[in-house]
Amino acid sequence: MFEWAYVGVDHSLPGNGGQECVDFIPLWQRVAESGLACVFAACCLKYAYKRVTLPAEIPQIERSDLCGKRILLVSMCLTFGIELGFKFATRQFIWIFNPCHVTSMIQIYILAAPPSRLTTAMFRLHLHMLTGAPIAILFPVINTRLLPFETEVYFIQHILMMIIPYYLMKIGGVYKAENLKDMSWALLSLGWLYFFHFVPLNYLAVLSQVNLNNMLCPAVSDPFYGRGYRIFAMIHQVLLIPIIGKFIVWTSYKFKLVKPSDVPEKRIFVSDSRFNSSDKRNMCKDNGLHNDKKISKNFGGKNGSSHYSSGDASQSLQGNGHTKKL
Repeated sequence: MFEWAYVGVDHSLPGNGGQECVDFIPLWQRVAESGLACVFAACCLKYAYKRVTLPAEIPQIERSDLCGKRILLVSMCLTFGIELGFKFATRQFIWIFNPCHVTSMIQIYILAAPPSRLTTAMFRLHLHMLTGAPIAILFPVINTRLLPFETEVYFIQHILMMIIPYYLMKIGGVYKAENLKDMSWALLSLGWLYFFHFVPLNYLAVLSQVNLNNMLCPAVSDPFYGRGYRIFAMIHQVLLIPIIGKFIVWTSYKFKLVKPSDVPEKRIFVSDSRFNSSDKRNMCKDNGLHNDKKISKNFGGKNGSSHYSSGDASQSLQGNGHTKKL
């Protein structure tokens, strides 16, 4: 029923798809890698769930923006619209599920959406989803782009993806990044990207035999070309996703585009009182255990055993050959 979305994909081009691409790695390896990625994604999401924060109040725009945001919105909409036109013209609309296109759609939303906590959340989430943009620029896969200006649109889109977050952080307001030491949003994005790649995108790629974001076989420009390319991808993405996101924020501070935020933050999913009370309970348990060990050490015998029991109200004092009880 949806063959119109991928019938135009040319499987004769290397790294584009087809049965040979599907068979590049055996099924057992594909399933094992997917299971491993899902377990890791669940751990990341569980950690982030308890720690992600947003400003307690919606911040006001710090710098006036006359038309810059509108220019970026029109530019991205025009570029993305042309990209969609290419996909419809070549009957390869399925490529729209690649993460870079998904990130472009998120950027269009945050450029057009009114100020809200959801806008801030989407902005922080997308900061750590920009890993594909510099990789696409440094290792471009353009052997499948045959129409006029299709390659140029490819580079324009990915360059715009890197410009937009810097400009939005310069405006300020709801476009505030989290603290540099806060890894919760990075891990939230990491968990979401791993789940997205190894569940829906992987299944869709196998079903259509289209190499969506290189889930079936490595790209022709992949420096880790081989059967273990997905393992290498999982390793370097664990490093690159938080590093690139934090690098964007750090460079915005370094070049004085924005100052570190001093707006109070509030946890989204777990209340601060519940989280703090849990920390206090754990601290009390640790202090109680520490005090028990200290008492045992002070009043114990040679072998560390105590002369006193909880039910004994008497104390023995060794005198000159006799015992006194108190």
